[in-house]
Order: sequence, then structure tokens, then C-alpha cells
Amino acid sequence: MKKIIVTGCNGQLGRAVNKLYEGNREYELVNTDVAELDITNVDAVLKLAREVKPYAILNCAAYTNVDKCETDIDACTRINAIGPRNLAIASTEVGAKLIHISTDYVFEGVHDTPYTEFDPTGPVSMYGKTKLAGEHFVKDFAKNYFIIRTAWLYGDGKNFVRTMLNLAKDHDTISVVRDQVGSPTSAAELANAIAYLLPTDNYGLFHGTCEGSCAWSDFATEIFRLAKTGTKVNAITTEEYNSPAKRPAYSILENYMLKLTGGYTFADWHDAIRTYMEEEGF
Repeated sequence: MKKIIVTGCNGQLGRAVNKLYEGNREYELVNTDVAELDITNVDAVLKLAREVKPYAILNCAAYTNVDKCETDIDACTRINAIGPRNLAIASTEVGAKLIHISTDYVFEGVHDTPYTEFDPTGPVSMYGKTKLAGEHFVKDFAKNYFIIRTAWLYGDGKNFVRTMLNLAKDHDTISVVRDQVGSPTSAAELANAIAYLLPTDNYGLFHGTCEGSCAWSDFATEIFRLAKTGTKVNAITTEEYNSPAKRPAYSILENYMLKLTGGYTFADWHDAIRTYMEEEGF
């Protein structure tokens, strides 16, 4: 069987990938999280790669607390930039493919049309800057790689959907930002795209989000509608929300390369969130 080292296996995407490959007879997942593998330690990464001799390495690990990244800069840089560098070095040494997950936050967020893989980057937060550095390291050190930028991810774990539903238990009205737009993306849909690319030699940079877009306030409204909570959304501005880290106001990604090179499309975000909430029993 072909072995795949998965980092960040306990995160939302890691869990979705494990669910997708459960019982698979072609691939065997070698699951690691921070307790099993410190991706910021190049020697530890090389040691595991040499032992496992994987067909591929899938990097789902990241420092994703966007606000905390503004002050915890060293840890954020180690995990989001140095970690991918180490995995890239290891993947090249053992001849493995590398699948690295990146983010919409590499963009400034001032477009009025969806960002493609060919648009210039310009992150406005430490999270975005370190994730972009991770992309550069992958390009510098990995031979055969897929970089997939995703956005507004939700799955099995802490996410916007669960936060909204938990708040709805005690609140009739919830304030949600209306002037940040993007594409809510199911971890299951992203896992499917990874499985689509993995066996191919279609290497490079890809955007990977569900089709369609909305504001965070619209997303919350749809969540409450599907859950039949009766909760109202108070749509507010980013300025009113007043978070420590700056976030891209326009965060819509166009999965241009996936469509150009293979015609692969994600589900529409409305369909994906409905499927997720049905499966989770919300």
C-alpha cells in the first residue's frame, strides 16, 4: 500500500481526509499531530520520512488563530513557514509528493473579482504573511508539490458553524460581520479535491473552495435557517467587530487551475453546508 504521512491529523481537514480514506485498499495513512511529530524540527521530519518512505506527505498542520498570530509571531512563523519548508525538504529527499494547504489570507482582499492563482499576493496579517512564506518554501524545496489555497473551512472540530449554533442556544440575536465576503468551504469537499489531485502529476498551485460566495452574516443566516433556530443576525461592520488582526474584506477565490487543467469543480457552498449539517445532525 502507498503510505501518506498526514500532519495535523486531528484538525478539521485531517479528520475529513481520514474519513474519506477509511477502508481504502490503495493508501495507508500515517497520522501525526503535534504529539507525534514536530514539523518545526527538520531532523524529526526527516527521520519519520526516512522510516515511512511515503508516497505522499499531506500537510494539514497550521497555526490558525489569526488574532493570536499578531503577537505570537515566532511560533506562528515556525509552524506556518518553517514547518512546510521542512516537509518540502523531506518530500524531495524520499521522493514523495507534497500536498500543502494554504489560505485566502495570502491576498490583500481589495479585489472586486475572484482571485485566481495568477493574481499577485499581498497579505495584511501575520497569519497571511507566514502562510505565504510557507508557500514560497514549498516551491523552493519540494520537487513534486500541490499547494491548495482554501478558505472559511468547516468540518469536524471547532469552526464558525459550531460557534454560531452554540451562541444561538443563549442568544436571540447575534452580531456577525457583513463586509467580509468569501466562500464557506466544507472540509469534506476539500478532502475530495485532495484525493482527486493526489494520484496525478498535475503539480502546482491551486485554489480550492466551494462554489459561490457570501458575507459572514449571510453564512450565519443560512446556518440558522437550516438549523431552524429562529435566531436573528445583526449584520455589523468589521470596524464595529474590532478584532486585533486585519482580515481581507474580499476573500473570494476562483478555482481557476482546477477548472483549466481537469474540469474539477467543488460543490456549491449552499449544498455543502446543508450536507454537513444533515450529517452532523444539526
